[in-house]
Amino acid sequence: MLVIQNGRVVDPKNQLDQICDLYIKNGKIAAIGQAPEGQSISQSIDASGKVVIPGLIDLCAHVREPGYTQKATIASETAAAVAGGITTLVTPPTTKPVVDNPAVAELIIDRAEATGLAHVLPMGALTQGLQGEQLSPMHALSSSGCVAFSNARHAIPSALVLLRCLEYAATHDFLVIFQPQDHELAAKGCMHDDTTCTRLGLAGIPETAETVEVARCLLLVEQTGVRAHFGQLSAERSVRMVTDARKLGLRVTADVSIHHLLLTDVNVNGFNSLFHVIPPLRSQLDRAGLLHGLVTDGIQAICSDHQPHDPAAKQAPFAATEPGISGLETLLPLGLMLVKQQLLSLPELIEKLTSAPASILQINKGSLGIGSDADICIFDPETQWQLTDENCISAGKNSPFMGVPLQGKVIHTLINGKTVFQA
Repeated sequence: MLVIQNGRVVDPKNQLDQICDLYIKNGKIAAIGQAPEGQSISQSIDASGKVVIPGLIDLCAHVREPGYTQKATIASETAAAVAGGITTLVTPPTTKPVVDNPAVAELIIDRAEATGLAHVLPMGALTQGLQGEQLSPMHALSSSGCVAFSNARHAIPSALVLLRCLEYAATHDFLVIFQPQDHELAAKGCMHDDTTCTRLGLAGIPETAETVEVARCLLLVEQTGVRAHFGQLSAERSVRMVTDARKLGLRVTADVSIHHLLLTDVNVNGFNSLFHVIPPLRSQLDRAGLLHGLVTDGIQAICSDHQPHDPAAKQAPFAATEPGISGLETLLPLGLMLVKQQLLSLPELIEKLTSAPASILQINKGSLGIGSDADICIFDPETQWQLTDENCISAGKNSPFMGVPLQGKVIHTLINGKTVFQA
C-alpha cells in the first residue's frame, strides 16, 4: 500500500480541504486520514508543504497524432501532460485521418495506453470528414471510446444538417461539443476586431463571429434537448447567452482556455505570433466577462486549448502563422495566478480543472473519494520557476509564457496509483 503523507488534500467534489494522509491500494483510493486496518505500508511519499489534488482533466488538447507528427506525438504530449499534473486529456477529431471511423479512435486510445502516461479520450467527428454534410457513425465511434462529438472549428453551413446531428446525439444522450465560429464573419481575420487591430493593419475577427454561432447552436440545442458543451468561449456576450440558457433549463456547459483569462488583444501589439490564437484574444471587457462567468458558474471549466506547433508554423508575418499555444505544462501555474489575484479560491480553481470537467464528460474521474482511480497530482504551491525551451517537455515550444515567472510546480503525478512523473 502507498501512502501520501502530510499533504494539503484538496478535493472539491467531496468538499475536502485539510492536511491529512491518503492511502492507495491496487490503483484506487483506499482511505483518507486513517490507515485501513491490517494493511502494511510498502511505499510512502512525503507531501509536507505540498498540495494533493485529483489529476487535472483537460477538455481540449491537440496531440497531433495521427497525421501531424512533425508537430507532436501522443508520446511527447502525454509526457508533457503528466509533467503539468494532467492525467486525462480530451483531444479534438482534427487528426489526419479525421476521427470519423472507429479505427482512428481506437488507434489514438491504443497508442496512449501503450505509452502508459496520461489517459487520452478522443472526440469523434460530428460529420464525416468534418465536411459538415453527412452525419458520422456516432454510435460506432462511441462504442470505440469517443467521449463526445464535435465538428471542431469546421463549419456546418446547413442548419438542417446540424439539427439532424443534434437529434441523433440527443437520442443516444451523446455529448456534443461546439467550438463556435461563423466562418463567413471570421473570414481571413487573425485577431480581435478592435482599435489595436486597426492600428496594426491586421484583418479582424468580430465578436459576432462567435456570438452568432452560439445563438444558432443554442436555439437548436433548445429544440433537440441535446447535452451540449461550448468550448473555449472568448466573448463576454457568449457567456451571458450560455448562462441564460442554463437558467432556462438547457443542458449546456462551457469552458474557457487559460490564456483568454490572462491575456487580451493588447498583447498582440508587437506582432508576436505566439499570441496568434483562434478564437482571438479579445478586449479587456471580454476578459472581465469571462472571469465573471468563471466565478458565477456561467463557465464551468478551464482548459489549456493546447496546440503544439513546429517552429516553422510561427515563423512568418503574424497573419500567415498558424494559430495556437502550447499549454499543457503551464495550465496549473497559470491557473494559480488567478488564485494569487484573489479571483478564485484554490478549491474553486481545482474544481474547474478536475471534478467539473469530469462531470461534463460524465466520467468517473476528478475526485479523491474512496474507491476512485488514484489519478493524483502533487504540487508545491511556493516553487518559482520558468518554462524554457530546454525544460519544456512538449514538442511544441510555441508559448508566450516562455521565460515568464511562474509559481506552483508539479512534483509528482500518479496514474492508477503509479508514479508517472517525478520532478
